[in-house]
This record gives sequence, C-alpha cells and structure tokens, in this order.
Amino acid sequence: MNLKQHIEVMLPAIEKELQKQVARLDADNTRHFHEMLTYHMGWTGEGAGREATGKRIRPLIVLLATASTGADWQPSLPAAAAVELVHNFSLVHDDVQDNSDKRRGRPTVWAKWGVPMAINVGDALFVISNQAMMDLVRSHPAAVVVEAAKILHDTCLSLTRGQYLDMSYEERNDLSLEDYWPMVGGKTSALLSACTHIGALLGNAGKEEQEAYREFGYHLGLAFQVQDDILGIWGDEAITGKSAASDLVEGKNSLPVLYGLGKHGKFAERWKQGPIKVNEVKTVSALLETEGGKSYAEAISERETGIALEYLDNANPRGAAGESMLELANMLLKRSQ
Repeated sequence: MNLKQHIEVMLPAIEKELQKQVARLDADNTRHFHEMLTYHMGWTGEGAGREATGKRIRPLIVLLATASTGADWQPSLPAAAAVELVHNFSLVHDDVQDNSDKRRGRPTVWAKWGVPMAINVGDALFVISNQAMMDLVRSHPAAVVVEAAKILHDTCLSLTRGQYLDMSYEERNDLSLEDYWPMVGGKTSALLSACTHIGALLGNAGKEEQEAYREFGYHLGLAFQVQDDILGIWGDEAITGKSAASDLVEGKNSLPVLYGLGKHGKFAERWKQGPIKVNEVKTVSALLETEGGKSYAEAISERETGIALEYLDNANPRGAAGESMLELANMLLKRSQ
C-alpha cells in the first residue's frame, strides 16, 4: 500500500471521527452553534468540500506514525481527530487575531458570525479536542492516554507561545535570526512534533523510537516553515495558490527577511522605512535575493530536511506505512518553487 492508498483508506475514517467528535454540539438548543463548527471544518455551507476541509496532513501523520510502528492505526483515530481539532481551533483564533476575512476561499467564521461567536467556536474546538483524547481509554491503558494528553496539552501551550511571539514581533524591526526559531518552533513545529510523538506512543514504540519520531516531526515542521517562507516571497502563485507579494506587503518577519535585516544593506534600509507597497515587491524581493536571503533560507531548509529524514531513519518506521511516512515527508519537504 502506497501513500495514495493509505490516504484513500485513512482520510474517510478521519472525517468520520472528526464529525463524530464535533457532533457533541449537535443538539436542539445548539444546532446553529454546531453548524458554525461544521462550516469551519469545511463540511457545510457554500464552497464546502475537499478544498474547504484542507488536506488533513496532521491526522494522517498520527495514523501513519502508529501504523509504521507495526500497530493497528484505527484505535488511534481519536488522537488523530484531537490534533486536527487543535489545529482548527488555532486557525479560528488566528483569523480573528490577524483580521483575516477569508480562509481557503471562503469567509472566515468571524466574518460570517462576528468575533465573539468565532472565539466561542475556537474554544469549542479546543474543548472537543481534549474530549477526543479521552476517548482513547476505550483501546489504550490509562497511563498511555494520560501521557498522550500531556503531549497535546504541552503542544497547545507551545502554540500560544509561538502566536504571542509572532504577534509581538509585528511592530519590531530589531529582530535577529535567533528570534525566528522560538516563534516557528511554537507555531509550526510543535503540532507536527506532537503528531509523530503521539502516533508512536500509541503504537507502543520504545522510548528511543518515540524520541526519534518526535524529533522527526519537529524538524519536519522547521523545514516546512522555511520552505513556506521562501515561497511566500519568491513562489509561483499559480503553484502555491498564494500571492508572493503578500509576505513582504504584510511585513512578515520570515527567515529570509530576518537574514536580510542582519546584512544592514539596501533591503534593510528600505524595510525600516515602512510598509512595502505592492508595486515595490519585485524590486524589494530582488534586493533581498541579491543580498543572499533566498540562498540562505534554501540552505537552512536543506539542513533541516536532512536532520528530519535522519531522525525518521533512526525511528525505524516499518512496513508500507513506514514507506508512506517517508513519501509524505518528501512530498512536504520538496514542494515545487
């Protein structure tokens, strides 16, 4: 069974589990509230479907990690749902904090129902994620469930820490490369690390294997984020689906930008003068590339990719699921620019 076949089998099971978990709010007096959650999850409303749900990469990683230890992946479904619900709670709140009125081509929850209701939707997704983790007691020892829940709780704190840093960095122009890693470690790597760690734990992997899976997920997240930073400035919009102008116009403190600021050249001089206008993007991005921002980020992405794949090899993933985990990692780490 290859990755495509694993996805064809696992994805419907993930959606079924997610819908079962969210159905906790499907009652007479909270039916409209439930519809807000199902809308955000991409199941209902105008534009519902695969484009609206996203790829469900994180729950897939949980199940593949479990299966690649040689265990049955189906008992891990509640944990897979839990990490996806955590991801989505963070997206609902991020949209409020970033004042983003669109996600995956559709109006965001706050744009449709207002900020107070969106905050409540995010809170509900967070609570349900914890309830989903508790469902693991039906198939796993209590001690294992407690450990899995602790990993998820620690991850949620890391998410808020990373989000705090991201927001607090917005008005600063004195940041260094050292400031970048704690931010992306919290916002991106923490949850991917939790996926691989929890999956290995539920598959009864040994402590050393669990640690290797955890480190694989963490460095996978770092490499993925750095690649996203590169695409956010120099990517092909037709491939990425995202305007390459947006990261510079929005003033995002990405890795290439922080590198350029540290060079104290013409790019840094322009950056500190104020927001980049859309008609300046081509010139400013060329300045940053000339001063080494792109090549530096590419080298870091390659480094983190190598580290991630080395940890995956150390984890000794087995069988078809192990091959699919490697295939998924390569797919995420080698996106076309």
